[in-house]
Amino acid sequence: MRSRFRSDFAMPSPEIRPDREPLTPDAVTAEPATEYRYSDARPRTSHRFLLQAVEPFLRSLPSGSRVLDFGCGNGSLLARFTDCGLELHGVDASKSGISQARQHHRAIVFHIGDVTAPMPPDLAQVRFDAIVCTEVVEHVFDPRKLLRNIFALLKPGGQLLITTPYHGYLKNLALAAAGHMDAHYTALWDHGHIKFFSRRTLSALLEEANFEELRFSGAGRAPFFWKSMVFLARKPGGGRGLAQDGSLPGGRRA
Repeated sequence: MRSRFRSDFAMPSPEIRPDREPLTPDAVTAEPATEYRYSDARPRTSHRFLLQAVEPFLRSLPSGSRVLDFGCGNGSLLARFTDCGLELHGVDASKSGISQARQHHRAIVFHIGDVTAPMPPDLAQVRFDAIVCTEVVEHVFDPRKLLRNIFALLKPGGQLLITTPYHGYLKNLALAAAGHMDAHYTALWDHGHIKFFSRRTLSALLEEANFEELRFSGAGRAPFFWKSMVFLARKPGGGRGLAQDGSLPGGRRA
């Protein structure tokens, strides 16, 4: 059992440090990077388990829907959906990520912008039918500002799918028993995770931001040891609820 936890929770791992080389003493003492750097446009490892929620959500949207990937990195997630008849946009503060995205995914409109700051003028006036925000909220100092921006960018009745690493009692016990607490909550990853949400705390944050009809599901690993959690939520108004088919496999009301 111990070896299983070691393989699942060890750090560094591709899903926790998706764009960097393994941590070395030189890396620790080197001058920190000024942005979350991307050297290619390849999909992130986390996409393997997040797509079980993202794919049915986006493919359930009507053709012509306007979709934003909020914190899109190198654009590789949205690139899977250029065949859906959707109007696709992405925004990220990483200049290297947006450069890779624009070079490799020309069917998508990309914007450079900090997800917790006022949106760039070319994006601020656009309103979206749906927004996805995958593995971003745990990286920001002020997640309330992130959600305020998302809320403002959604049309009335618009839908949000947001994911972040899952934290819960059983998973935390497993991390402690396996000796991986320092690795999981590492302070040595520049631009790494600084917020560690549970189902309850992310629910509270979404409700505070005035989202409604929250639905929850886990992604990756067995139940209650999930790698990530997925929330689907809706901005009030617009005369319609969440996607008719639920769009969140195994989803439960939060």
